[in-house]
Amino acid sequence: MKSFVLAAGLMAAATFASAEAEKYVLDASHSQILFSYNHLGYSTTYGMFSGFEGEIMFDQENPAASSVTVSMPVKSMFTGWEQRDGHFMSADFFGATDDEMVSFASTSIELTGENTAKITGDLTLNEVTKSVVLDATLNQVGDHPMANKPWAGFDATTTLVRSEYNLGQFAPFVSDEVEVKISIEAMKAE
Repeated sequence: MKSFVLAAGLMAAATFASAEAEKYVLDASHSQILFSYNHLGYSTTYGMFSGFEGEIMFDQENPAASSVTVSMPVKSMFTGWEQRDGHFMSADFFGATDDEMVSFASTSIELTGENTAKITGDLTLNEVTKSVVLDATLNQVGDHPMANKPWAGFDATTTLVRSEYNLGQFAPFVSDEVEVKISIEAMKAE
Protein backbone atom coordinates (compact mmCIF):
# COMPACT_ATOMS: atom_id res chain seq x y z
CA MET A 1 0.00 0.00 0.00
CA LYS A 2 1.97 2.22 0.80
CA SER A 3 5.07 3.45 0.63
CA PHE A 4 5.00 4.27 -2.63
CA VAL A 5 4.96 8.06 -2.91
CA LEU A 6 8.57 8.59 -2.22
CA ALA A 7 9.34 8.62 -5.89
CA ALA A 8 7.32 11.77 -6.32
CA GLY A 9 10.34 13.52 -4.94
CA LEU A 10 12.22 12.45 -8.01
CA MET A 11 10.54 15.29 -9.85
CA ALA A 12 12.39 17.60 -7.53
CA ALA A 13 15.66 16.44 -9.04
CA ALA A 14 15.23 18.81 -11.93
CA THR A 15 15.47 21.74 -9.50
CA PHE A 16 18.79 20.73 -7.94
CA ALA A 17 22.13 21.83 -9.38
CA SER A 18 24.20 18.72 -8.70
CA ALA A 19 24.77 16.23 -11.53
CA GLU A 20 25.19 13.17 -9.28
CA ALA A 21 22.49 11.16 -7.59
CA GLU A 22 21.84 12.32 -4.05
CA LYS A 23 20.35 10.24 -1.28
CA TYR A 24 17.23 11.46 0.55
CA VAL A 25 15.67 9.59 3.47
CA LEU A 26 12.13 9.72 4.80
CA ASP A 27 11.23 11.90 7.73
CA ALA A 28 9.30 9.13 9.51
CA SER A 29 7.59 11.61 11.84
CA HIS A 30 5.94 13.41 8.89
CA SER A 31 5.18 10.53 6.52
CA GLN A 32 1.93 8.59 6.46
CA ILE A 33 0.09 6.16 4.23
CA LEU A 34 -3.68 6.23 4.61
CA PHE A 35 -6.01 3.59 3.18
CA SER A 36 -9.78 3.37 3.00
CA TYR A 37 -12.42 0.89 1.88
CA ASN A 38 -16.18 0.63 1.78
CA HIS A 39 -17.65 -1.45 4.61
CA LEU A 40 -20.85 -3.22 3.51
CA GLY A 41 -22.12 -0.03 1.87
CA TYR A 42 -22.66 1.57 5.29
CA SER A 43 -19.40 3.42 5.87
CA THR A 44 -15.89 4.17 4.71
CA THR A 45 -13.31 2.65 7.06
CA TYR A 46 -9.80 4.08 7.36
CA GLY A 47 -6.41 2.84 8.44
CA MET A 48 -2.82 3.97 8.23
CA PHE A 49 0.86 3.15 8.30
CA SER A 50 3.30 5.60 9.88
CA GLY A 51 6.90 5.63 11.10
CA PHE A 52 8.27 3.69 8.13
CA GLU A 53 11.63 3.87 6.37
CA GLY A 54 12.63 4.64 2.81
CA GLU A 55 15.08 6.39 0.56
CA ILE A 56 15.20 8.22 -2.75
CA MET A 57 18.25 8.35 -4.98
CA PHE A 58 17.96 11.53 -7.10
CA ASP A 59 19.67 11.66 -10.48
CA GLN A 60 19.70 15.41 -11.08
CA GLU A 61 20.41 15.19 -14.80
CA ASN A 62 17.92 12.43 -15.53
CA PRO A 63 15.10 12.20 -12.93
CA ALA A 64 13.55 9.22 -14.72
CA ALA A 65 16.72 7.24 -13.89
CA SER A 66 16.30 7.86 -10.15
CA SER A 67 14.96 5.28 -7.72
CA VAL A 68 12.92 4.94 -4.57
CA THR A 69 12.54 2.16 -2.01
CA VAL A 70 10.41 1.95 1.11
CA SER A 71 9.43 -0.72 3.63
CA MET A 72 7.35 -1.10 6.77
CA PRO A 73 6.28 -3.89 9.10
CA VAL A 74 2.79 -5.21 8.33
CA LYS A 75 2.08 -5.12 12.05
CA SER A 76 2.59 -1.33 12.09
CA MET A 77 -0.87 -0.97 10.52
CA PHE A 78 -3.24 1.06 12.69
CA THR A 79 -7.02 1.35 12.21
CA GLY A 80 -8.06 2.93 15.49
CA TRP A 81 -9.84 -0.18 16.75
CA GLU A 82 -7.76 -2.88 18.42
CA GLN A 83 -10.10 -5.75 17.48
CA ARG A 84 -10.01 -4.76 13.79
CA ASP A 85 -6.22 -4.55 13.87
CA GLY A 86 -6.13 -8.05 15.37
CA HIS A 87 -8.54 -9.35 12.72
CA PHE A 88 -6.37 -7.92 9.91
CA MET A 89 -3.34 -9.71 11.35
CA SER A 90 -5.24 -13.02 11.63
CA ALA A 91 -5.35 -15.84 9.07
CA ASP A 92 -8.47 -14.22 7.53
CA PHE A 93 -6.18 -11.58 6.05
CA PHE A 94 -2.41 -11.25 6.62
CA GLY A 95 -1.62 -13.98 9.10
CA ALA A 96 1.26 -11.62 9.81
CA THR A 97 4.44 -12.50 11.64
CA ASP A 98 6.48 -9.93 13.55
CA ASP A 99 9.04 -9.67 10.77
CA GLU A 100 6.66 -9.56 7.77
CA MET A 101 7.18 -6.43 5.68
CA VAL A 102 5.34 -4.38 3.06
CA SER A 103 7.81 -3.02 0.51
CA PHE A 104 7.90 -0.92 -2.63
CA ALA A 105 10.74 -0.46 -5.12
CA SER A 106 10.35 1.79 -8.14
CA THR A 107 10.95 0.36 -11.60
CA SER A 108 10.24 3.47 -13.72
CA ILE A 109 9.26 7.11 -13.43
CA GLU A 110 7.35 9.04 -16.07
CA LEU A 111 7.22 12.81 -15.59
CA THR A 112 3.74 14.01 -16.53
CA GLY A 113 3.99 17.72 -15.69
CA GLU A 114 6.05 20.32 -13.91
CA ASN A 115 5.20 18.85 -10.50
CA THR A 116 3.61 15.50 -11.34
CA ALA A 117 4.73 12.00 -12.26
CA LYS A 118 3.56 8.42 -12.63
CA ILE A 119 5.80 6.20 -10.55
CA THR A 120 5.67 2.50 -11.37
CA GLY A 121 7.11 0.00 -8.96
CA ASP A 122 6.91 -3.44 -7.43
CA LEU A 123 4.72 -3.61 -4.33
CA THR A 124 5.19 -6.66 -2.14
CA LEU A 125 2.25 -7.17 0.19
CA ASN A 126 1.22 -10.39 1.92
CA GLU A 127 4.05 -12.25 0.12
CA VAL A 128 2.66 -11.24 -3.32
CA THR A 129 4.57 -8.87 -5.62
CA LYS A 130 2.68 -6.86 -8.25
CA SER A 131 3.37 -3.75 -10.29
CA VAL A 132 1.52 -0.62 -9.14
CA VAL A 133 1.40 2.95 -10.46
CA LEU A 134 1.36 5.97 -8.15
CA ASP A 135 0.01 9.32 -9.29
CA ALA A 136 2.45 11.63 -7.53
CA THR A 137 2.60 15.38 -6.92
CA LEU A 138 5.61 17.32 -5.67
CA ASN A 139 4.38 19.72 -2.96
CA GLN A 140 7.56 21.62 -2.20
CA VAL A 141 11.35 21.40 -2.37
CA GLY A 142 13.77 23.65 -0.52
CA ASP A 143 15.73 24.17 2.65
CA HIS A 144 13.80 23.13 5.74
CA PRO A 145 13.46 26.24 7.94
CA MET A 146 14.26 24.38 11.18
CA ALA A 147 16.59 21.60 10.01
CA ASN A 148 18.56 23.90 7.66
CA LYS A 149 19.01 21.20 5.04
CA PRO A 150 17.39 20.28 1.69
CA TRP A 151 13.91 18.81 2.11
CA ALA A 152 11.12 17.57 -0.20
CA GLY A 153 7.44 16.91 0.37
CA PHE A 154 4.99 15.12 -1.86
CA ASP A 155 1.66 13.32 -2.09
CA ALA A 156 0.54 10.34 -4.15
CA THR A 157 -2.51 8.17 -4.69
CA THR A 158 -3.26 4.72 -6.05
CA THR A 159 -5.96 2.08 -5.85
CA LEU A 160 -5.14 -1.50 -4.85
CA VAL A 161 -7.30 -4.57 -5.41
CA ARG A 162 -6.85 -6.49 -2.18
CA SER A 163 -7.87 -9.88 -3.61
CA GLU A 164 -4.82 -9.66 -5.91
CA TYR A 165 -2.72 -9.87 -2.72
CA ASN A 166 -4.67 -12.82 -1.25
CA LEU A 167 -6.55 -10.44 1.05
CA GLY A 168 -10.01 -10.78 -0.52
CA GLN A 169 -11.93 -12.07 2.50
CA PHE A 170 -15.57 -10.80 2.53
CA ALA A 171 -15.36 -9.23 -0.97
CA PRO A 172 -17.44 -7.88 -2.59
CA PHE A 173 -19.45 -6.96 0.54
CA VAL A 174 -16.38 -5.25 1.92
CA SER A 175 -14.94 -3.49 -1.12
CA ASP A 176 -12.16 -5.24 -2.98
CA GLU A 177 -10.72 -1.87 -4.01
CA VAL A 178 -8.67 -0.03 -1.41
CA GLU A 179 -7.93 3.67 -1.94
CA VAL A 180 -4.42 4.68 -0.87
CA LYS A 181 -3.26 8.23 -0.09
CA ILE A 182 0.36 8.94 0.70
CA SER A 183 1.94 12.09 2.09
CA ILE A 184 5.63 12.14 2.94
CA GLU A 185 8.61 14.34 3.65
CA ALA A 186 12.20 13.38 2.84
CA MET A 187 15.49 14.99 3.87
CA LYS A 188 18.90 14.97 2.21
CA ALA A 189 21.02 12.29 3.88
CA GLU A 190 24.15 13.26 5.79
